Amino acid sequence: MSGQKYLIILFLIPVFFYACRSSRPVVTPSGGEANASAYIERYKDLAISEMKRTGIPASITLAQGMIESDFGRSTLARKANNHFGIKCHSDWTGPVIRHHDDRRNECFRKYSRPEDSFYDHSDFLIYGSRYGFLFDIPVTDYKAWARGLKKAGYATNPDYANMLIRKIEESSLYIYDRGYSETAQKERRLSQADEEKENTFNGGEVFENPYGNENQAVVFAPQRILENNRIKYIIVQDGETREMIEKEFQLLRWELSRYNELSSDFTPAAGQILYLQPKRDRAEPGKEIHIVSEGDTMYSISQQYGIKLQKLYELNRMMEGEEPAAGVKIRLRSIKPVN
Repeated sequence: MSGQKYLIILFLIPVFFYACRSSRPVVTPSGGEANASAYIERYKDLAISEMKRTGIPASITLAQGMIESDFGRSTLARKANNHFGIKCHSDWTGPVIRHHDDRRNECFRKYSRPEDSFYDHSDFLIYGSRYGFLFDIPVTDYKAWARGLKKAGYATNPDYANMLIRKIEESSLYIYDRGYSETAQKERRLSQADEEKENTFNGGEVFENPYGNENQAVVFAPQRILENNRIKYIIVQDGETREMIEKEFQLLRWELSRYNELSSDFTPAAGQILYLQPKRDRAEPGKEIHIVSEGDTMYSISQQYGIKLQKLYELNRMMEGEEPAAGVKIRLRSIKPVN
């Protein structure tokens, strides 16, 4: 009899589990899809606008926002309007929030509204030296962008690139990149190159070319801020003092002199280029060589292309303080071969 009871129990166990499973739907609830749709509807226009401003695919921006903020529901998104998990870093001077992440009580950026998080995300990629290579990738190649972000170390998750790609394909986010084709990307680069030519040194003078309408949409920066080699800069106006500039752009006393490799007691001159961020180790892609004109100095060339003066000397195997003769080719991106 005990054996029969044992057999009955064995028979009833799978029936019991089947009944339990049947009482709960196996299909994932549509809440995730609803959250995704709501997030996309709210931020797609902003992502597209940022794509047109910066060249970052809208699909990538949306996918990162969806993942990093859990569709806007994460603690950072709710309490700090931080949709991209961007930490403070040494250059952040705005509000902060403490949050447990890779380590306890880490410092994250805090924004007054979600839109500012999107603007800062774009600028974070544009001005971060390790992300510079991404802007050579076609805007429509979201897979290469996703893998590039992982390669550059945006996130520690080893599956981050695949997470982005899956999110983009699940919600067909790539459709928002179609308004910014490879042709448009080339035109944007040409437009930037033309703008920079008008802003470069010419016989010791600097010609100002203000931002066009596309860049005026940026809320983050004052309208007079220009951009070269993905570095923000201004052109000193007549009558401006150093103190006036520092106050306007909320700079510390040492920043202007260090970023522009000037003496600590320098006096700005009208028409002078002043960078508001550190210069880079090389010029942007496509600017390989500078032909020295009469009056050019290594310093003026470094300012023209946004390259650190020391790096410019190193690329050209020149001694510090040495000046090039007119007609000489100065390398801007790759080191000069040994003769």
